[in-house]
Amino acid sequence: MVQSKKQKYLFLAFCLIPTFIMFSIFTLYPLFSGLYYSFFEWSGSSESKEFIGISNYIQLFNDEIIPMTIIHDYFLVATKVLGIMVLALFFAVALTQLKIKEAPFYRIVFFFPNIMSVVVIGILWTFIYNPSLGLVNSGLQFMGLEDWARPWLGSEDWALPSLVLPSIWAGIGLFMLMLMGGIANVSKSYYEAAEIDGANEWQQFWKVTLPLVWPQIKISILYIVITTLNGSFIIVQIMTGGGPNNSTHVMGSYLYEQAFVQYNFGYGATIGVMILIFSLVTVLILQFIMRRERVEY
Repeated sequence: MVQSKKQKYLFLAFCLIPTFIMFSIFTLYPLFSGLYYSFFEWSGSSESKEFIGISNYIQLFNDEIIPMTIIHDYFLVATKVLGIMVLALFFAVALTQLKIKEAPFYRIVFFFPNIMSVVVIGILWTFIYNPSLGLVNSGLQFMGLEDWARPWLGSEDWALPSLVLPSIWAGIGLFMLMLMGGIANVSKSYYEAAEIDGANEWQQFWKVTLPLVWPQIKISILYIVITTLNGSFIIVQIMTGGGPNNSTHVMGSYLYEQAFVQYNFGYGATIGVMILIFSLVTVLILQFIMRRERVEY
């Protein structure tokens, strides 16, 4: 029996070795490398680098653009979570409970942006926002709303909000499918019991659907938050490059500019450490806020 247990643990350890190697190469090594380089002044390409202690961290606290990038990141997080979750939940409920004949077609339509590259999405929406030829301004002019037309990505006031729409459009399909899976697993007997008790469709949604798909909602929110804090710089870099006048810079795009445009790799690594800390703290706070016992009827 002891021999059998030992063999079992050895087999499990052997199976986990490839995973641990991949995790070490693609997660642990970049993590500790970034932390290491954050204590150096280095261009990222030269052989010489100078150890400067915590000077990069002091510069980080005195950098006037950093607070702006943090605000922009959390603006995108809040608007994306709200926009994607409301629309994904609405479409998931509609396509699973309203018996729409064209539901398979709509599932493909909503999921289509998820198979597109973020680069393609950014370029596509840059054309849509084009001040002279784009669909947005052309549509407003067609409806007689010329005064509302503006250079969306060239305006300090409107450039950041303009990035929200393509991000939401690109994210709805994936989370809609996740929620549809959760809704499909809800037993019809709950709805039948609620109907017998006199609950209308709106009450059934609040009392049955929403509590029972909460695990999927929670995972979706955490995923949106993590991917936004770590990946929103791609859409920013493609559509605005952080401009105009730093009005759309997020932490990731500012890291890219410092490390690969200004060749201040050490300071870029310091910003990377800051992004990691903000991501961890945000996820822990959200986990605490959204904690609740699993609902069972």
